[in-house]
Amino acid sequence: MAKVILRPVGTPLEQAADAAERGHNLARMTELEASLRARRDEVRAGWGPAYAERVHARGKMTAHERIAALCDPGTRTLPLGTFVNWGLTFGEEKRTSPAAGVLTVFARVRERWTVVIANDNTVASGSWWPRTPEKIQRAQEVALRLRLPVVYLVDCSGLFLPEQANTFPGRTGAGRIFTMNSLLSANHVPQIAGVFGDCIAGGGYMPIISDKVYMTEQAYMVIAGAALVKGAKSQHITSLDIGGPDVHVHVSACADERVPDDGVLVERIRDELGRLPSSGADYYRFGADPAEPRFPASELSSLFPADHRQGYDAREVIARLADASLFGEVLAHTGEEMITGIARVGGLYMGIIANNVRLSAHPRLPGRDRPGGILYREGIAKISQFSRACNDDGIPIVWLQDVSGFDIGPEAEKEGLLGYGSSLIYTNSTNSVPMITVLLRKASGAGYYAMAGMPYGPVVQLSTPLTRLAVMEGRTLAIGAYNARLDDNFRIVSKDPAERARVEAGMKAVEDRIGEDMDPWRSARQMDTDEIVSMPEIRDYLKALAEMCYQGTGYRRVKNPRIWSLHDLAVLVDEGA
Repeated sequence: MAKVILRPVGTPLEQAADAAERGHNLARMTELEASLRARRDEVRAGWGPAYAERVHARGKMTAHERIAALCDPGTRTLPLGTFVNWGLTFGEEKRTSPAAGVLTVFARVRERWTVVIANDNTVASGSWWPRTPEKIQRAQEVALRLRLPVVYLVDCSGLFLPEQANTFPGRTGAGRIFTMNSLLSANHVPQIAGVFGDCIAGGGYMPIISDKVYMTEQAYMVIAGAALVKGAKSQHITSLDIGGPDVHVHVSACADERVPDDGVLVERIRDELGRLPSSGADYYRFGADPAEPRFPASELSSLFPADHRQGYDAREVIARLADASLFGEVLAHTGEEMITGIARVGGLYMGIIANNVRLSAHPRLPGRDRPGGILYREGIAKISQFSRACNDDGIPIVWLQDVSGFDIGPEAEKEGLLGYGSSLIYTNSTNSVPMITVLLRKASGAGYYAMAGMPYGPVVQLSTPLTRLAVMEGRTLAIGAYNARLDDNFRIVSKDPAERARVEAGMKAVEDRIGEDMDPWRSARQMDTDEIVSMPEIRDYLKALAEMCYQGTGYRRVKNPRIWSLHDLAVLVDEGA
């Protein structure tokens, strides 16, 4: 019987990079990762200790405390959207909205992965800001695609009204959250809501479609709060009187149970999740146990050159992500600018597609090498076929991007790269298997699209502190913008000193602006990527996501390894598999 054989890959760090290079790389990554930790801490603090104390004074937990109590002991949450709205201010008072005022995390509860959506009650009492609805919807989308239970920890005073025009009316406005509630329900995805306090307007609607709704004694759900009722109907009444547990548990039946406080409510949610079917991940390990890589993921911080123009061995990266550093490479004989193969991550099979950023031999010009990190005809065909095979076999795909874009020029056009690229885009647009995209460094041009960038629907897209996401590098774009004033060697044509100075300044301004646009914090702020993670954290996310991909059973095809289409690929190209 043919098989894809997993073989050792990678070398010790001392052989993978020399001491000077390792030291330089690690120093730069240490600086970037320290900045990442500091910014996470700033977001986690919300509006600061005074607001957390205000929550505690009311006998309530903060959102972070609720999530910590919900999780299985000894496990960590994996956040999404930490840096949404990073650096932005809103309203006349220029208020910040850390993480858009809502926490969205993957959490392990009763040995099942869940998506938790929790209003941050230290930020304007859990109000919805610009991008808050989009962030909630993104978390719901991930849950829907992976069939993960959703837990809503609701403590929301409604829209941040000074910015309502940016939150209420559009296609991804607040109302879309309730559409996603409905789609999750229609697709049999469990939803459990805990209502801890204010639940006004949209905050009141969000829990209702959940399968189970709990309320604490100081919680209420209302279409309009007491202030609006007083203004509209001249009735002097509290929001608790209007929509507290006395009403919604015992009269309207909009909630199921009342509990005394936050701690009891969290335990009730844990009990509910414990009644769901257990994870299918262990079944799909097919007898294998999870194993750590032979080369620790922590070494990734020393492998990546800080200069994006310098190369590295992508197989060394795979060796620090794959269980036991074992990798079954497929189609290695062709399209050497791309690496494709199978590995186990957390004991579960995952397809891996990575850019080879080193020079590779030109397939038709002996003795000539081609730059890495570029999509050529052979590599495009290779990853398209591999992607189709993984989809047919039900194997989730991890895309490790470090791509400068498609090849350009007369040779590329004659070889029909537009057509090959269209084939790859079609493949990735129609795949039903979960795809996870990691932007290691460069994510440029149509190469970013073709390799399952965010517009092509990865379940999750991760960035690193080194990620550069843009159409092209700033210098290249500046040359294109000022091409009419440059000669064939990209030198300024004008002899007029003043004109030359203006062109130089204009090109420098374009280059600087694009450099700012490529910053990963900007991408995360505007939800062009899901999360910024450190290099060692990539494996943590991949292990968790692999388990999420296989947790649910019966909603997608997962073949056993004996009948993979990948076996046929290996045999047809005589790779000895």
